[in-house]
Amino acid sequence: MSDSKTGILAMIGACVIWGLSPLYYKLLTHVPPLELLAHRTLWSLAIFAGLLAVQGRLGALRAALGSPRAVAILGVAALMISANWFLFIFSVQIGRVTETSLGYYMFPLVAVVLGVVVMKERLGPWKWASVALAALGVAQLTWGLGAAPWISLTLASTFGLYGIIKKRLNTGPVVSVTAEVALLSPIGIVWLAWLHSHGQGVFGQDLQTSGLLAFSGLLTALPLVLFSKAAQKVSLSTVGLLQYINPTLQFLCAVAIFGETFTGYHMIAFAMIWLALAIYSGVSIAQDRARRKRPATSSAVAPH
Repeated sequence: MSDSKTGILAMIGACVIWGLSPLYYKLLTHVPPLELLAHRTLWSLAIFAGLLAVQGRLGALRAALGSPRAVAILGVAALMISANWFLFIFSVQIGRVTETSLGYYMFPLVAVVLGVVVMKERLGPWKWASVALAALGVAQLTWGLGAAPWISLTLASTFGLYGIIKKRLNTGPVVSVTAEVALLSPIGIVWLAWLHSHGQGVFGQDLQTSGLLAFSGLLTALPLVLFSKAAQKVSLSTVGLLQYINPTLQFLCAVAIFGETFTGYHMIAFAMIWLALAIYSGVSIAQDRARRKRPATSSAVAPH
């Protein structure tokens, strides 16, 4: 199998796991979100650290945490991703998966805005049009429901800020995420210790719940490893298009399986954001193809 096909399959696998993860978290609605987040952090650390140990790369983890500046950057990244994880878990438990799917549809467009504001990037007219169309969709939903879709906006913003912060790091995704959960793990340990000391911790009370909590580590680690593999083997435009599998599956879980309310205002907002994403993706694909053609042209005359 070619590297391209392997990468595409890896990306599809990652997005399917992410997209169907609400089904997993629905099985743990009896576990408080903070406790579930603490378990996800600790079990993720066990999986990631074990993976790095098998690969002989624990030294890379020590290097990633080797300076106060790196620790500070990773610490802020850890706060952003933990806030994102917590809100996602909480939203599933209270029956707001429709909003989580909307948030992950909005993420690429929010990331574009953050790139302009924080990184001083420039956008062409079509990308500005896609951002404006998405903003109109959110405004319409806010007007229709009488409240802004804060869950969607916060999920998209925290993940977008997380991406901006990660751009400042030179470490690979597995090493950086391992460092992030390592920084968060002392908080998780203290919180779980307090719960169990007061007889409130759920781990160990029954085999099914304990097994599901331990599984959260694999559920976190596996799609990230697949995503990292895909990013190395396929173009960014392909990765960008395939990532919409994730919110699409979340949306189907919300409406078809969980029976969440989906109003006409939701329908209009989703349609506008889908159209915005189609415009944005089409422009991104054209730009990616143009970039790939330029090196191919110059390589014929450049010395090797």
